[in-house]
Amino acid sequence: MGKIILTGDRPTGKLHLGHYVGSLKRRVELQNSGEYDKIFIMIADAQALTDNADNPEKIRQNIIEVALDYLSCGLDPQKSTLFIQSMVPELTELAFYYMNLVTVSRLQRNPTVKSEIQMRNFEASIPVGFFTYPISQASDITAFRATTVPAGEDQMPMVEQTREIVHKFNSVYGETLTMPDILLPENQVCMRLPGTDGKAKMSKSLGNCIYLSDEPEEMRKKVMSMYTDPNHIRVQDPGCIEGNTVFTYLDAFSKPEHFAEFWPEYANLDEVKEHYQRGGLGDVKVKKFLYKVLEAELAPIRARRKEFEKDIPAVYEILKKGCAVARAEAASTLEDVRAAMKINYFDDAALIAEQAKRYAKG
Repeated sequence: MGKIILTGDRPTGKLHLGHYVGSLKRRVELQNSGEYDKIFIMIADAQALTDNADNPEKIRQNIIEVALDYLSCGLDPQKSTLFIQSMVPELTELAFYYMNLVTVSRLQRNPTVKSEIQMRNFEASIPVGFFTYPISQASDITAFRATTVPAGEDQMPMVEQTREIVHKFNSVYGETLTMPDILLPENQVCMRLPGTDGKAKMSKSLGNCIYLSDEPEEMRKKVMSMYTDPNHIRVQDPGCIEGNTVFTYLDAFSKPEHFAEFWPEYANLDEVKEHYQRGGLGDVKVKKFLYKVLEAELAPIRARRKEFEKDIPAVYEILKKGCAVARAEAASTLEDVRAAMKINYFDDAALIAEQAKRYAKG
């Protein structure tokens, strides 16, 4: 069996730098590496509805935003299958069968589910769909026989739960499902990029995001307002780089060529850090450099997005074709699952013959 990738995002709005360094950039690299036989990139609208059931229009509008960000970052529909989750109903049927293999107490122990419930204030009243999110994700991963799931550190409990479901299913019904592995970002900094306010996670709900489609002036304002070292009051004061958001972003984005082009006083980031730590280097200079670094990274993405925006029907056609490919793949897996569970009644010629013989004798 070949190497297959399944990954994706909930369509909660335009994608931001956290998505980019945590998964998007890596997806493009993996797509272009030639190492994978199939790559499925899912816009998880059904999962987004688990906590937005009263506002489906929001999800509908956001699907095109995510698709545009995917394409502008370099995901190629000739190499990767881009599809919408709800357009593949086989995923729902798989999840229904997997529910019998997971206990309520196990779902309650899932760290990702616990933190998401707390973040959304669902402690008193948890939507069942949201609570069973890990089972739905297991369905998504296994439907495409994914061997690899590129994801951030925060998704490790979800992939582990998928592995448990695969193990349980194969133990009960025979070897049917593929066991997936998570592929974490190679750059440790990219595992969880903080928000511009220094909070642990960049999040739309916290309003601390830099979006991939932000115009230069909007991005400049966000960079210049970034959280740094609160004790670095005067330029001559020694500064701390640990927990300093600006330096975390530089760790994630700066390259040697950026110094030659934008800040030739320094050969590399280590020299900048050393100067900042001994004192004599102000936050404003470091932020201005970071802005130039980010602009160099995002300007081509922004330009490609504007080109795709000129033909939105073509973007929907890409998604429509991707959904057809994804549905065929999921249907094949579902056929194997139903056979393993012995619920493929009309396809089981031996069963029909056996029952016919049994009643003929009577």
